Amino acid sequence: MSDIVPGEIITGSGDVEINPGRPVLDLTVRNTGDRPVQVGSHYHFAEANAALDFDRDAAWGHRLAVPAGTSVRFEPGLPRDVSLVPLAGNRIVPGLRGIAGGPLDPSPREDIEPAGALDEDLPENGSSR
Repeated sequence: MSDIVPGEIITGSGDVEINPGRPVLDLTVRNTGDRPVQVGSHYHFAEANAALDFDRDAAWGHRLAVPAGTSVRFEPGLPRDVSLVPLAGNRIVPGLRGIAGGPLDPSPREDIEPAGALDEDLPENGSSR
């Protein structure tokens, strides 16, 4: 009889450190909208939902420092501290909300409202519709 169990996952011992040696940026984020907002692990954080109030200039080129495939939920009206790490690789962000629209470096962020990111798309109450 074989010791192999179909679908079994055998992990190594000890803890796995995520983002070892990466610089970390800590920010406080507040959801000004009326609905919860979730942001995924590898989303360009500066382009996150416009109802989130935080220093978008500082967050330019960063993502959440959480395990891949997870997300962080921001409840309406509540501040939440998050840690961000720089996006790695080629640092090209196509699509999303159309703010970066390509390479992150050099930063085109001088043309972006710091609190901004398309606030005109939100209703007056800040809801995401």
